[in-house]
Amino acid sequence: MEGEIFSGMSNGTQVDSKVLQTFQKSFGQVQNILDQNRLLINEINQNHESKIPDNLTRNVGLIRELNNNIRRVVDVYSDLSSSFARSMEASSEGESAGTAKSDGKGSQKKTRSN
Repeated sequence: MEGEIFSGMSNGTQVDSKVLQTFQKSFGQVQNILDQNRLLINEINQNHESKIPDNLTRNVGLIRELNNNIRRVVDVYSDLSSSFARSMEASSEGESAGTAKSDGKGSQKKTRSN
């Protein structure tokens, strides 16, 4: 399934295996956190429905943990976005380096202004 996610991303260029590994690792981390959140939400709901004071008090800590997990997901996605942007930047620099002529001067295209 993960391979399917990345199959259309490259638009004709090969996705770097390191980038792919980073994506897979990050999505795995996010999935684990989301699984934890599902369990936390279930417990919070059960505690809320029970209306038992100790359970309601416990919900305070569970909700804090849930909020921290959400922050962790945001951080993982932020890191992933930065990593992807750096990778694309490096990729485009590599492509532009490939346009250099044998005399060492880069080929320049003139753009037409309308």
